[in-house]
Amino acid sequence: MMENEYNRDIAELKERVQKILLLLKQAYPDVKGTELNFSNAWELLVATVLAAQTPDARVNEVTKILFQKYKSVKDYAEADEKELEEILKPINFYRKKTQRIKSIAKIILEKYNGEIPKSIEELTKIPGIGRKTANMVLANALNVIEGITVDTHVMRLANRLKLTTQKDRNKIEKELMEIIPREEWFNFSNLLIAHGKRVCNAKKPKCEICIIRELCPSFQIRSESRSIKNN
Repeated sequence: MMENEYNRDIAELKERVQKILLLLKQAYPDVKGTELNFSNAWELLVATVLAAQTPDARVNEVTKILFQKYKSVKDYAEADEKELEEILKPINFYRKKTQRIKSIAKIILEKYNGEIPKSIEELTKIPGIGRKTANMVLANALNVIEGITVDTHVMRLANRLKLTTQKDRNKIEKELMEIIPREEWFNFSNLLIAHGKRVCNAKKPKCEICIIRELCPSFQIRSESRSIKNN
């Protein structure tokens, strides 16, 4: 009995997520994988590390200088820490990120001959690289889709849409992978990120202009709450 109920829930979620995908594709036909600037997988890995708790636009300003000075994984591994910190100062937690980037560069240089591993299993073995970062780099720079990028926007919207009730990134990703067709994994995270930035923001979601609000349980709960208060 319990298993049948669970299967029906999964079926409902799969049907609803297909409708959500269709509407978001109409709303954001030209959405791309990332707004971070890069020319190769290593540069995207660096930019993604820097983008944690820092706006993409600010990261792009910094990497414009950074990528001119340091060209290879070897350059970062051997970079003077103080010089690297000086460039990264506009980035939140720049000291910690300087150390992380140098550490990652040394491991990739020594263990992988300066080449970015092309599997999520290998990439996440490197300390400082989680599934979110690995998925971002693999999908956008190497066209390897092994999972769903779960950033803060995807975490927030997946919960608001009741596609998951998990709070842990990895658990959210696992549940999303069960209901989203593999061929849509890349699109799904890109579309949710775009929608999260432009409409469904953290503090004050713009439900009045949201194209998927009729498929959003959180919107329905808020609407019912307002209706009760007005009565």
